[in-house]
Amino acid sequence: MRAELEDIRASIDNIDAALVHLLAERFKCTQRVGRLKATHDLPPSDPEREGRQITRLRALAGEADLDPAFAEKFLTFIIDEVIRHHEAIRS
Repeated sequence: MRAELEDIRASIDNIDAALVHLLAERFKCTQRVGRLKATHDLPPSDPEREGRQITRLRALAGEADLDPAFAEKFLTFIIDEVIRHHEAIRS
């Protein structure tokens, strides 16, 4: 039982590391978007795109057997952080 627990935890640790790296890559892309938006005087937030992304991620979550409400909360948290970064770039 102990070995199985350690194996599962090792998998969780690897997934957590992958998530951190994926988030870092995502934020590199959103920083580029923020700079483009600032250069072209576009607003930091794009509610239409954000709505489409939430709908898309909820559907993907359902397909992956992940609670869509959780996926939406997670994406909303990320979107809020991205908007904060975009506002900082503009100032």
